[in-house]
Amino acid sequence: MSVRSTAIQVAAKAGMLVGALLVFTILLAALPAHRPPVQQASAQESSSPAADANHGSMSDMDMSDEHASEKAAVHDMTRGHHDAHSQHMTMTAVREQTPEDIERAKTVVAQLRAGMEKYRDYHAALNDGFRIFLPNIPQPEYHFTSYRNGFLEAFTFDPPRPTSLLYRKSSGGYELVGAMYTMPKRASEAQLDSRVPLSVAMWHLHTNLCMPPRAQLRNADWTKFGLKGSIASQDACDAAGGRFRPSIFGWMVHVYPYEYSLDKIFAMHHHMD
Repeated sequence: MSVRSTAIQVAAKAGMLVGALLVFTILLAALPAHRPPVQQASAQESSSPAADANHGSMSDMDMSDEHASEKAAVHDMTRGHHDAHSQHMTMTAVREQTPEDIERAKTVVAQLRAGMEKYRDYHAALNDGFRIFLPNIPQPEYHFTSYRNGFLEAFTFDPPRPTSLLYRKSSGGYELVGAMYTMPKRASEAQLDSRVPLSVAMWHLHTNLCMPPRAQLRNADWTKFGLKGSIASQDACDAAGGRFRPSIFGWMVHVYPYEYSLDKIFAMHHHMD
């Protein structure tokens, strides 16, 4: 083998190594940070990034804990339990609406509606990799989630590519009613606004989760623990022997593109009039 050929092979292998390291670095940077949510004290503060405190990552909880928190979140998402002032829910601050915001929102809705049309048949969603979130728990809306889409949402925003499709039970199986976009919990309000205007829609984040001690998980007092429990602070959770997580999942916003007014399109729940 000639010296020139050997040099070319060495250079090629070095290039592949550098490329692999670059991809690995990008993936690490994209992983959602476990930070407490922004406190919306005023509109002026609404663009401040979340603090850098790091409490309770997913590794702090076993699979039973994770499943319990998912079930609690589903019940919290049930109609009637959303409250902008809830101690377990953080909402983005409402901004002053502009004509540009309205046009941006309408563009998102139009692109989303065109992109999700093929999923009116829920079998198509399943075939494309969407998975039903907790299908055996009765829910007013079922989230068919694409974890691939959710990963991509951390990098770029593509309106026809939601993280989840929202269905409600029907005589034929499931009826498509909307979709959900997500962002990592570390995202700032400015980043959320750049995707779906905060003057039109309110993004929400599930917060202040206190899980019971592992030994008490099966017989826990869920009036105190979970996303509907009375405990909503680190100190109170520590005093009860629980495990505190300042936020779970990530930022979410629901969109119902088959409605005909922006207030219903970007409502927290689908209006079933």
